[in-house]
Amino acid sequence: MSGMSDEEAARHRARMIKRKQVQDAEVAAKTITEKGLLIVHTGPGKGKSTAAFGLALRMLGHGRRVAIVQFIKGAWQSGERAALARFGELCAFHALGEGFTWETQDRARDIAACQHAFEVARGYLADPDVALVILDELNIALRYDYLDLATVLAALASRPPLQHVVITGRNAKPELIAAADLVTEMGAVKHHFAAGVRAQAGIEY
Repeated sequence: MSGMSDEEAARHRARMIKRKQVQDAEVAAKTITEKGLLIVHTGPGKGKSTAAFGLALRMLGHGRRVAIVQFIKGAWQSGERAALARFGELCAFHALGEGFTWETQDRARDIAACQHAFEVARGYLADPDVALVILDELNIALRYDYLDLATVLAALASRPPLQHVVITGRNAKPELIAAADLVTEMGAVKHHFAAGVRAQAGIEY
């Protein structure tokens, strides 16, 4: 029982008919049926990598190949890494970081690790059979100048035309944002860490 009168129901139906017409016209105006997207998840809020892994799961559900390269993370075993390993050859997962920069305290080592990770990533960025490439925490590597921004942008621009790429991490470079097709900035409204709650399995890793 909605408690809606016949007149109210009719007005609602008329509004939805008009809304559907607007939506249908907007969809019909989109003429590009397929395009490899460059997607950036940035901002201080939690969930940037989590959202990227959601896209990986979606792509894998369509039976398409996915490659994930992590630039900073890698010092611990994560739930997403264990879960995605179950997809076998459909999903390549490379955790090539050595932990946060304040943990390693060795800039030369951090640079070497990021450069190695990028070389691995370049192989996937040149492979048209890989539908989705996730470059997790690449923004951090670029922020600290561990990688050359122009070189990264060139590799992204020359990738196969239908390949999607997701880049995560805080403080995305303006040049990367300008090159992207989709940018989401995740805001920090409230975080349990500030209340003294440590990282937990299944939530943070």
